[in-house]
Amino acid sequence: MNFIPFNMDHNLKILKTEKSKIQDVDFNNFSFGSVFTDHMFECDFIDGKWINPIIKPYQTISVEPSASVFHYGQAIFEGMKAYKDKNDEVWLFRPDQNFERINRSAVRMAIPEFPKDLFFEALTKLVDLDRDWVKKGEGRSLYIRPFVIGNEYAIQAVPSKSYKFMIICAPATLYYTKKLKVKVADKFSRAASGGVGYAKAAGNYAGQFYPTNLAKKEGFDQIIWTDSNEHNYLEEAGTMNVFFRINDTLITAPTTDTILDGVTRKSIIQIAKDNGISVEIKKLKIEELKTAAKNGSLKEIFGAGTAAVVSEIKAFQHKGELYELETQNDSYAQRLKGNLVGIQTNELDDPHNWRFKI
Repeated sequence: MNFIPFNMDHNLKILKTEKSKIQDVDFNNFSFGSVFTDHMFECDFIDGKWINPIIKPYQTISVEPSASVFHYGQAIFEGMKAYKDKNDEVWLFRPDQNFERINRSAVRMAIPEFPKDLFFEALTKLVDLDRDWVKKGEGRSLYIRPFVIGNEYAIQAVPSKSYKFMIICAPATLYYTKKLKVKVADKFSRAASGGVGYAKAAGNYAGQFYPTNLAKKEGFDQIIWTDSNEHNYLEEAGTMNVFFRINDTLITAPTTDTILDGVTRKSIIQIAKDNGISVEIKKLKIEELKTAAKNGSLKEIFGAGTAAVVSEIKAFQHKGELYELETQNDSYAQRLKGNLVGIQTNELDDPHNWRFKI
């Protein structure tokens, strides 16, 4: 990745914790997103500018009940990871993409954009400070969560005048440990054309919890969403973009204003092309998928996302019809995941300069 210059005039303040809590964590027994590192980053937008950047011990924050985020939902976030290689060097993976996307989300949600140099200064110093929390080994990483909330203390239905930008970090293990069984949506929608589906807006996830809970009661792990107009075209799953292998061609939906432009998604597409795998970015109808499942040309379905990495799907259901997939000896999912993780953990060459060393 290209070097990103830092403007040190921001006067980023760093307050270190007096005692780390890392010794209290059982890294072999915790759930994803439930344990947090020693430090966090915080910065405020007041009177038209971002001020008071600070890295300090992880702690609660004080927010009044009138804060606009609680009433009008101005909240966006990102998801990214740091990895540790066998030499104990720590790497980020394509952080420039996360920076660009959080600002695209900010623009859509009428939130002020965050300065690039301050973003990277805060990110790299925070991860460096908590580098002992980045563990080596299969599926291990440090999950990094930048987010912004509107926190003007006024319940007026207008964009907030003040905001808080934060970065918190959590040690991570595998998000999914098994192949998934999914339901294809034919009623509920994740996002509508002209909406905020392409943004990492908090409300996008809240809105899908209810239909996902219904699907889980039926024995499914996730939902694959379809277009909101006709429920004909496959879009993405709740926590990841989706790929379909029909014969020897990998198909995924084009990014639109209803589909998140996933960093893992675009990386998988490039790695597939590097490996000579045919990739088609096109709209795929659910009926085409069902036909392929019936005639045996559907070989694989898998999801791709920062938390999920690459997660295989063993079966899907649509309108009461269940289709099960056979295990492939030449699994594209396994091959592409191996290449992706190899790049992220500095085990393989990085031909596209995606790694960023801390």
